[in-house]
Amino acid sequence: MHQELVTLQREKLKSHHMTPLMSSPGEEEFYVCVYTSREGSHVLFHHEGGVDVGDVDTKAQRLLVGIDEKLTEDMVTQQLLVHVTDEKKEVLASFIVGLFNLYEDLYFTYLEINPLVVTKEGVYILDMAAKIDATADYICKPKWGDVVFPPPFGREAYPEEAYIADLDAKSGASLKLTLLNPRGRIWTMVAGGGASVVYSDTICDLGGVDELANYGEYSGAPSEQQTYDYAKTILSLMTNEKHPDGKVLIIGGSIANFTNVAATFKGIVRAIKDYQGPLKEHEVTIFVRRGGPNYQEGLRVMGEVGKTTGIPIHVFGTETHMTAIVGMALGHRPIPNQPPVAAHTANFLLNTSASAATPARTRNTSFCEHKLSTSVTDGMTPTAGVPRVEFKSNVCLSTPLAKATTLFSRQTKAIVWGMQTRAVQGMMDFDYVCSREEPSVVAMIYPFTGDHKQKFYWGHKEILLPVYKNMADAMKKHPDVDVLINFASLRSAFDSTMETMQYPQIHTIAIIAEGIPEALTRKLIKTSDEKGVTIIGPATVGGIKPGCFKIGNTGGMLDNILASKLYRPGSVAYVSRSGGMSNELNNIISHTTDGVFEGVAIGGDRFPGSTFMEHVLRYQDTPGVKMIVVLGEIGGTEEYNICQGIADGRITKPVVCWCIGTCATMFSSEVQFGHAGACANQASETAVAKNQALREAGAFVPNSFDELGDVIKFVYDDLVAKGIIVPAQEVPPPTVPMDYSWARELGLIRKPASFMTSICDERGQELIYAGMPITEVFKEEMGLGGVLGLLWFQRRLPRYACHFIEMCLMVTADHGPAVSGAHNTIVCARAGKDLVSSLTSGLLTIGDRFGGALDAAAKQFSKAFDSGLLPMEFVNKMKKDGVLIMGIGHRVKSINNPDMRVQILKDFVKQHFPSTQLLDYALEVEKITTSKKPNLILNVDGFIGVAFVDLLRTCGGFTRDEADEFVEIGTLNGIFVLGRSIGFIGHYLDQKRLKQGLYRHPWDDISYVLPEHMSM
Repeated sequence: MHQELVTLQREKLKSHHMTPLMSSPGEEEFYVCVYTSREGSHVLFHHEGGVDVGDVDTKAQRLLVGIDEKLTEDMVTQQLLVHVTDEKKEVLASFIVGLFNLYEDLYFTYLEINPLVVTKEGVYILDMAAKIDATADYICKPKWGDVVFPPPFGREAYPEEAYIADLDAKSGASLKLTLLNPRGRIWTMVAGGGASVVYSDTICDLGGVDELANYGEYSGAPSEQQTYDYAKTILSLMTNEKHPDGKVLIIGGSIANFTNVAATFKGIVRAIKDYQGPLKEHEVTIFVRRGGPNYQEGLRVMGEVGKTTGIPIHVFGTETHMTAIVGMALGHRPIPNQPPVAAHTANFLLNTSASAATPARTRNTSFCEHKLSTSVTDGMTPTAGVPRVEFKSNVCLSTPLAKATTLFSRQTKAIVWGMQTRAVQGMMDFDYVCSREEPSVVAMIYPFTGDHKQKFYWGHKEILLPVYKNMADAMKKHPDVDVLINFASLRSAFDSTMETMQYPQIHTIAIIAEGIPEALTRKLIKTSDEKGVTIIGPATVGGIKPGCFKIGNTGGMLDNILASKLYRPGSVAYVSRSGGMSNELNNIISHTTDGVFEGVAIGGDRFPGSTFMEHVLRYQDTPGVKMIVVLGEIGGTEEYNICQGIADGRITKPVVCWCIGTCATMFSSEVQFGHAGACANQASETAVAKNQALREAGAFVPNSFDELGDVIKFVYDDLVAKGIIVPAQEVPPPTVPMDYSWARELGLIRKPASFMTSICDERGQELIYAGMPITEVFKEEMGLGGVLGLLWFQRRLPRYACHFIEMCLMVTADHGPAVSGAHNTIVCARAGKDLVSSLTSGLLTIGDRFGGALDAAAKQFSKAFDSGLLPMEFVNKMKKDGVLIMGIGHRVKSINNPDMRVQILKDFVKQHFPSTQLLDYALEVEKITTSKKPNLILNVDGFIGVAFVDLLRTCGGFTRDEADEFVEIGTLNGIFVLGRSIGFIGHYLDQKRLKQGLYRHPWDDISYVLPEHMSM
């Protein structure tokens, strides 16, 4: 193992690939590269390969192979091999075609060979670099095998990163962690892929890049346990070693669309409590800013844990700018003593105020102490003296495709693919608060059930929505639908979307799923372009048009809809990649302008279904839109098309734009941010370069995300001053009733539970039996007897007691086919009944005459013993009263032919039980009864009954009253029922296996006793 210095990065090379030494002249070395773009796959070839190949982008021959097109040897020969000698063209053409087919078959996204050596002996690959699409694992796993994705050069792989990656792979949520500097003092725990980049940008802008310890994000509604595991990993890392200035933890995020903030914060709070000692020892200060569903409760809980643990925790909500806590944490702005208190969710949804106005909230300024600086203002106009920059556009600005300019209206009708009832109800509540005449969702498609109806609320009224098994029926019965919202999983989203585009009535499709392979996404894009369909997504929350329509969970809960005034249109349209950041834009725009006209989150994948430019051009052609906001990010070159549009005069409305990811140029190694497309492959794809280009083109570009709201306000105020925007009078929205489940979640109501349980809890990450996690049950090897002790007695019984229970189940499991229970089970099985029905018929015979003597025997013997009756007195009293002694007597066994089951149990009880007073009493009774008749023995039911009483009374786990109560409520008969069920099931399976026919009882085994004829 040795170190190599490459572009100022030092890395330990842990593996070496050895190849035979080859000596080849320059004319035998070639350069080949294949890479993927939105339009297709590009093949580059240069006839002079090797270390001195130089700038291949300008020197190489190029060939674009369109999506679903095939590469042929003729195409390669004619367009790529123009400078290759004739004797090598055939072999090179064949190799490149084969390489390209392999590239597509194995879902590569980049493949470069340099040099490729061609000799008379064959073709040799001397050096190769390649990338595969990790999201295609579910397709290519058999071909790929076990692929290990290494960390970027210059950065070690840490076991904690692998742990979080494993959690992420097992979760439907998104969990990411990259360690940048484990000794750093600034740690982050940010919700959302876009928000995580913004926080890192702000930290670096404020000079914290050298102290930034990690990059990461959690999103997609992780469970409490998943959030706990994620949080404890970060807390463990940050408390490994001390920092002389102490440490800060920034728990931030944008305004969530559907994640229950309080639920995820519970996991973080648990982790903070577990690490409170190390956190105080390392002088950690925590800053929290969050918004979204139930965020008020989450912030309250977070504040409380700070008070109880003594850890400094500063808590802020949506009234505070998203990144203001970074300035506080790094000492660039003071920490408010009393931050403004945001209104509670219920204050919006259950509005009893006489005021008709939407509740107003204050907004803290950013970490910058100044307002709109001269430099920001100067940056919003083209810089004097800067030459005009030429941009390459992949979009024809004349928009020849027949895609709709208006995607949504107050009459838009949609179908939802997937059983997403919460999202559908949210859409209907939005429709209602927007005063739409009828719901926007008219049907659902769910192929895993038959056609049926699903109940939803339209305001106060319950309505039924049809659910179809197949798409054809839904489209046929709802011809007015033109939007489909696809909640299908990443594995089925492609097929369902392709099927949707077969129906000309559909003009817009939103694909929510994240992780669709790029090759499949590009096929969707190609088809949508051919059919004039606008695709929003994949990997998106959707979009919203205030007063008209919203996609799925966009905009979050109703409290955020109302607070951000999304129930009526404003004058500002925006487009972003991030779904979480789109909700933050809703918040910023509502506080700085008259509100949002339309907003779309195109998704974080490298190739979104629709581009920034497509939506910006739609907004340009929409009269109601007066200004445009674009939130771009690192990766790709789409923002340059906006620059070109401004420069060419195609875009004339004011554009406020900011590209997140400026921190990437400050990191010493490559970091893959939360979005799949957030990675710069060349200098022009960096956020810094794109922001500069946008500024030079004439867009309004702030100095940082923290100043974005100030710039938006500046542009808006200018439009108002010029009379271009005339703010409308506020109209209060109608009140929407709150769902019962959400009201209970917020703690606004209480209701007595229909059931109470104290033995089991399945709600958490792990099943719990009477307070013991299931993993502990197996770890302690408690066995079936131990589980029965937990679930029946709510006790962890001694090991001998658990063993005795298991022995009882074994000896009562079966007693042959002749007994009534087994007989009934067999008859039912032979009548063709199912297992449950046959088992039930056998169990129904259990009672005082068959198998139900355990409880009765325990009660009779206990009462006699506790009353002080001598065994003889007990026998005589029962005889005098004409009552059989339960547990005494057997049809076959006798004192001379003992029941070995009883003998086995007796030996164990005598050896292990602390005391056997009641058993000894019963055995004395047996001596008396067998002296009268040899078969009046203490049978297995009676033995188990009295032995169990001894166990309950003497094992130390129960009071006398508790022991008596368990006997009284029928616990002991449960032992026989459970044990005998094993045998009954065995008889059922035996009859089925033997293929026995319908049972009919023989006549000669029936005594027909009919009454004689009676005459009048």
